[in-house]
Amino acid sequence: MAAPLLEFDDFRLHFDTFDGCYQALDGVTLSIAAGESLGIVGETGCGKSVTAKSVLGLVSSPSARIAGGDLRYRGQSLLGIGAAAMRRIRGVEIAMIFQDPMSCLNPLFTIGDQMSAVIAAHDASGPRGQRRSARQRRSHAAHMLARVHMPSPDTQLGCYPHQLSGGQRQRVLIAMALSGAPSLLIADEPTTALDVTIQAQILDLLDGLRRDLGLSILLISHDLGVISRVCDRVAVMYAGTVVETAPVEALFEHPRHPYTRGLLASVPHPRKPAQMLAGIPGTVPNLLHPPAGCRYQARCPQALPACAQQRPVTVAFAPQHSAACLLLDETHAADTAARNLA
Repeated sequence: MAAPLLEFDDFRLHFDTFDGCYQALDGVTLSIAAGESLGIVGETGCGKSVTAKSVLGLVSSPSARIAGGDLRYRGQSLLGIGAAAMRRIRGVEIAMIFQDPMSCLNPLFTIGDQMSAVIAAHDASGPRGQRRSARQRRSHAAHMLARVHMPSPDTQLGCYPHQLSGGQRQRVLIAMALSGAPSLLIADEPTTALDVTIQAQILDLLDGLRRDLGLSILLISHDLGVISRVCDRVAVMYAGTVVETAPVEALFEHPRHPYTRGLLASVPHPRKPAQMLAGIPGTVPNLLHPPAGCRYQARCPQALPACAQQRPVTVAFAPQHSAACLLLDETHAADTAARNLA
């Protein structure tokens, strides 16, 4: 089996605050293969965006510190590699598009100027002999806009961000991210604030680019519908931990973790009356003082007494399908013992 392109190995990220240590990520273990699309889903505050930003060293808070584990790209640790080495990876090997396209584009500069600046920064990270002229950078910018299906790309280079629609601005950000020919694209809520029609267009664009360019995509979303449309596998996060990882179809058809089932039960469905929708009672635990055991136990309808004290281990049920739950651990052990006796 080929080595993962990107791998989180028991990764822990904490923030030291005046009130104590905020355990934002606690033992995250994930991997993404070349050409694969992995979605990370969970409610607000579960650690999705912090996980994504950690890859490129974009968690800028001075209080942040790596508390354990490792984060590897092509087998090389990204922790402590230094600013210069990270610049050679950021945008060239791994690129990222952010939630709000309007706030990510400078309203004082044209699209062409901003894209040319990004391309120049990529050139500066590579061999000196491969640096392009201003005309070549502008030509490459127009080519990238055409790649993301922007109409009249040469004309669009002269536009300012406010002259473009939300969907067009998001296409510009995708074109910028791809201008360095990365192997991995991280998309953090790429369809936020877009209407349903434009949202579908952006998701189809990302999926098409993945197939055409052989990209790997790490997609962050709170919307299970978005994840199901684009991703091969999905990781469900809760309170800074990964509670279940599975192929998309397996997750929707056979969710294992109680939190995953709660998320799926809360999704509206055209054939499901509104009164049948289920919410998850309670609130996310305070990560300044997280529970000693399972972080979901206070909200879980199936919690065992041991869940309050014992941290669940991750149990594999099928290839690429695993979940972290003490109840599942007991069930899995019983099933295995029954099969051995048969």
